[in-house]
Amino acid sequence: MPPVKDDLIREISCIEIITEKSPAKGTALVDVRACNKPAAKVWFRGVRSSKFRHVYGVPFKRERCYDNIKITRNAHDSNFCAVNPKFVAIVTEVAGGGAFLVLPLDHTGRLDFNASRVTGHKGPVLDIKWNPFNDNIIASCSDDCTVKLWHIPDGGLSMHLTDWLVELHGHKRRVAYIEWHPTAENILLSAGFDYLIFVWDVGKGEAVKVIDCHSDVIYCMSFNRDGSLIATTSKDKKLRVIEPRRGIVLSEGQCHTGTKASKCTFLGSQGKVLTTGFSRYSDRQYAVWDQHDLSKPLLCETIDSSSGVVFPYYDYDTNMVYLAGKGDGNIRYYEVVDEPPYVHFLNQFLSGNPQRGLGFMPKRGVNTAICEVFRFYKLHTSRGLCEPISMIVPRKSDCFQEDLYPDTAAPQPAISARDWLSGINAPPLHISMKTGVTITTHKPRTNKDSPAQQPQDANNRKKFAFLSRETTPDYRPLATWQENHDNDAPQVNDTKTIHAAAAGRQQQEEVRVPVARDHARLPPARHLAGEPRQRRATGK
Repeated sequence: MPPVKDDLIREISCIEIITEKSPAKGTALVDVRACNKPAAKVWFRGVRSSKFRHVYGVPFKRERCYDNIKITRNAHDSNFCAVNPKFVAIVTEVAGGGAFLVLPLDHTGRLDFNASRVTGHKGPVLDIKWNPFNDNIIASCSDDCTVKLWHIPDGGLSMHLTDWLVELHGHKRRVAYIEWHPTAENILLSAGFDYLIFVWDVGKGEAVKVIDCHSDVIYCMSFNRDGSLIATTSKDKKLRVIEPRRGIVLSEGQCHTGTKASKCTFLGSQGKVLTTGFSRYSDRQYAVWDQHDLSKPLLCETIDSSSGVVFPYYDYDTNMVYLAGKGDGNIRYYEVVDEPPYVHFLNQFLSGNPQRGLGFMPKRGVNTAICEVFRFYKLHTSRGLCEPISMIVPRKSDCFQEDLYPDTAAPQPAISARDWLSGINAPPLHISMKTGVTITTHKPRTNKDSPAQQPQDANNRKKFAFLSRETTPDYRPLATWQENHDNDAPQVNDTKTIHAAAAGRQQQEEVRVPVARDHARLPPARHLAGEPRQRRATGK
């Protein structure tokens, strides 16, 4: 029987579907198995089999949050927060220049007002990113047209950090975004308001390539999995896929037609790019593109009509993408597949507090014991609070879930900067989430020309220890103190030294003679102290 549509089944009566003769009585019977049922299998559109269908978000308790932080009020479209398994960094509001806060991950609770910050920039800090291969190195870009690298000691900052490791000059206008290479060591990209993208080799402290293919302000940069391509969105409403070593635009197409900022991210190794932006009617959208053909999107869906810029966060291990709008209180998450419609809505995390920015933890830093697959660090707009949010897959078993945690990217580079610049590509190295979670960084490579941080900290600790000692005043007469001081002086055998010491002592006595005479005119201290008692006793 050919497949029958649902609408036709409603119109056809049960008698007209299938009848068959009974061999015994010769009566017509109705086949109830086909009554009002289509022959072809029809699935309900709202139900789809997925192990991530019931993912839910859990905000941390207040005592495990970071409170009393002066979060920046800059209107720049950035996350203002960067996290790794050791530290959380947050851009703060300052009166002049630019600063950001770096806290060890376990220093939760209310922050001290005078907490140490990184204060080396002369303008507001616009973006910060941790080095994926060294958890103690962080890069920052600023309004002062520079990109700087900083070294954070393991215990956190003991004082304001003003000495940087590397300073990168090249942009003529403020630097808006920075991005580390996912597999090559010491490769950093920076995009500025001068419409240029610089490819830096931070090991040498110099630019190895300048990409000049944009005609307007760059809104976003995103590397693919092996770092061989970058996708960019721009104010000219175009999406570009660029080969960064040669600076060649491989494909280009018209992106979202709205006037506000659009963001992009590669969807793993599938050869697809996801973008978020606005329609010409100011509706928020997301679209999926083929990186080889950007003439038209494979999929374009409307999210809602809010006004905040939507940031995409893609998880390579679970093939989930999270969409969070600036100023929203919710986080939507979807599952990405290879077949159309490519993106399936799963659920959303709802909250009544809007977000100014979101940082996210690398997969090697999540808690596998509670089946946590992603963790956000949410910066609140109304209060100075950084609130971690765990995305959890509900599982009853306490064992390690191998289907949720495949091997993830290791904190070690796959190739060197020289190999990558010569044209070699390599996928990221992987570690097991079950056995390799204790691995945080490889041994850091320090620059010999960079200023030493440890002796300076030790010197400052000595200064603070000296200033914090209790002062004990000495009330002895000056002449008595001078005699004791002379008796305690060390014996010197050198004749010249003895004569020099005697001459110096004679000069001191000449200077102190008037003082001694003034003391001689006064009555003894014990007499002055005992005189009132004597008068009270005699009644005079």
